[in-house]
Amino acid sequence: MNDKVKVVIVDDERLARDILKNYIREHDNVELIAECTNGFEGVKSINDLKPDLVFLDIQMPKITGFEMLELLETTPQIIFTTAYDQYALKAFEVNATDYLLKPFAYDRFDEALAKAIDKMADRGKSKEAIEKLVNHKDQSDEKLDRVVVKSGQKITVIPVEDLQYLEAQDDYVMLHTKQGNHLKQKTMKYFEEHLQANKFIRVHRSYIVNLNEIEELYLHEKETYRALLKCGDKIPVSKSGYSNLKEFLK
Repeated sequence: MNDKVKVVIVDDERLARDILKNYIREHDNVELIAECTNGFEGVKSINDLKPDLVFLDIQMPKITGFEMLELLETTPQIIFTTAYDQYALKAFEVNATDYLLKPFAYDRFDEALAKAIDKMADRGKSKEAIEKLVNHKDQSDEKLDRVVVKSGQKITVIPVEDLQYLEAQDDYVMLHTKQGNHLKQKTMKYFEEHLQANKFIRVHRSYIVNLNEIEELYLHEKETYRALLKCGDKIPVSKSGYSNLKEFLK
């Protein structure tokens, strides 16, 4: 590559950032264009600066490295840096460019960097790799305790208990909360599988409802029902959704 490799570091640990910066200085063909101390800063820097390569910590305050990936509008190579072996191995297995297990030596850094540079020619594969990383997390049986959404430059972290109901909208899901509504590019199936089944019920092919938000369940027309929510919204309930609800509303 003739141009310098543009790099962004996203890590909340100063020592880890300093080590990476020292290693990067040993490479004339690599330029550090930003260092970020949390995922919010990381998303903005990566989307604005469009680096070739990101050194990304997984466990960070505010939002995690995996949550960050969902919000990226560009497709850099990703090298995970982590102190947690189980996260590192998982990341490596699901097609990250590479991972660096803290503390890592210069030789290991050099190896990961060389691998990333080798892969940079194909942006399509880089995009595919990020999608695989996100999809791998989606396919886990891990239950959600929050949802991270991005609107323009603003990132919002929504605790699941703040969700009133979810509504299908083409390739997106509208998240209805007391603080406002947010679009998330996920499927209803994803939320049905990752929200606690004893707290959120799929009442219709287009709606998932927080059980705590249901004020009343009533007959709307013959064999069709509606759920009146505390916020005043009325949600259609299918025949199968009604059967599911009755089990929880006894």
